[in-house]
Amino acid sequence: MAMDQSRFHELADETLERIAETIDDAELELDYEQSGNVLDLECIDGSHIVLNKQEAMSQLWLATKFGGYRFDFREGGWVEERGGQELLSFLSESVARQGGEQISF
Repeated sequence: MAMDQSRFHELADETLERIAETIDDAELELDYEQSGNVLDLECIDGSHIVLNKQEAMSQLWLATKFGGYRFDFREGGWVEERGGQELLSFLSESVARQGGEQISF
């Protein structure tokens, strides 16, 4: 059964807000810009990590310079559909790998 769209937006928006607030509170060179359904993180080296809401699929999609990943909301969190990793820890690892900075979302 597909997730109700209002619930999807509530959960996705909470997640995007949490990520933005964590970056705001961190003393890092990591920066972000949010526009509509897209959260664009700019790493210290100028590369980007992009997280966006895919309403039709009720997923969050994450694009790094290493690949693209899709996350479904399951068991209280966003879980990558192929590897089973949790979004926030995966994003922390991605920032460290791609941007060389340590942050815990």
